Amino acid sequence: MRTHTDVLIIGGGQAGLSAAYFLHRFGLGDRYQLLDHAPGPGGAWQFRWPTLTLAAANRVHDLPGFGLVEALGGDCDAYPASTAVPDYFAQYEKRFGLHVERPVHVRSVARDGDGFRVHLRPDPAGEKPTEITTGALINATGTWDRPFIPHIPGIEDFGGRQLHTHDYTGPAEFAGKRVLVVGAGISAVQLLIEIARNAPGVQTFWCSRREPSFDPTPFTAEKGRAAVARVDERVRAGLPPTSVVSVTGLALTPAIDAARRDGILTWRPMFTRITETGVCWDCGGTGSDGTAETALDVDVIFWNTGFRSSLDHLSPLRLRGPGGGITMTGRLATVVADDPRIQLLGYGPSASTIGANRAGREAARTVADLLEVQTV
Repeated sequence: MRTHTDVLIIGGGQAGLSAAYFLHRFGLGDRYQLLDHAPGPGGAWQFRWPTLTLAAANRVHDLPGFGLVEALGGDCDAYPASTAVPDYFAQYEKRFGLHVERPVHVRSVARDGDGFRVHLRPDPAGEKPTEITTGALINATGTWDRPFIPHIPGIEDFGGRQLHTHDYTGPAEFAGKRVLVVGAGISAVQLLIEIARNAPGVQTFWCSRREPSFDPTPFTAEKGRAAVARVDERVRAGLPPTSVVSVTGLALTPAIDAARRDGILTWRPMFTRITETGVCWDCGGTGSDGTAETALDVDVIFWNTGFRSSLDHLSPLRLRGPGGGITMTGRLATVVADDPRIQLLGYGPSASTIGANRAGREAARTVADLLEVQTV
């Protein structure tokens, strides 16, 4: 590891690898370093639950220059994503000679003259530096390390088990349990169905803040562009990004349609309080119509309530504005408006596998322009 670099990439997932690939393409192959805190290649995919196959995962888009099928073969859809994607990413890093250092944990980033000073967690072996300076920053840290659980009154009183999507290992652990799945995204629906169909003796329940919308029509490129445009508009205005699902709704797949017919996807509105034994709605007596409060006893509350951008290490830069988000600019909204030396990948419209590739190219091009390198 060098203690100074012209360009520093933080994060070794799809966006970070894409940015590194294009830095090589733009003649900056010897002027960057990529720091990744994971133990090996694969980004967040290496931590996913073992029952998630490539076929069941939200599409893993090809990295630029070397596709998934080319790396793993035409039958790769049946492979667990937690091993297949790390294998693919490892091949990719080796094929293009990407400069990845891992595991390296970034603690904070602060401005330092015309560049940035990056503080690292000390290496137990004492072989790596504790600080790196850089002239430009490409942040691609994703969201996996920041699972979000909303604060609901009584959450600390629950006597059963609570877990997040981040902690899920498979349906077997819920056998014989009463499980409440919370969330309206694709992970909530997929895991609810998986648990209901594969955990012996389980009883499942489902609720979320907003009622899910199922779209029976095919997901088209036009729908995708419209969803991305909505998120793009928000981050350019300095507002926190929203998920694509909140714009497009959930695709009504055959598996989801069958689960609806079988009564698995019976939705309830969000509860108002958590109790020692479960949850309740209108807790405290009777509702406005004079009926008694409604309660549901469960053994497990399974939060599928999404993730937030892993940006705590950038806090000293004070990037967030009064709208609660970071104001972004640039052709693909990858450039921090207040400091164009900082590129954020995976924030806003680039928070998808296909968006990560395009954003990686744009971030690399922007950095090359800052360093006055001729690109093609």
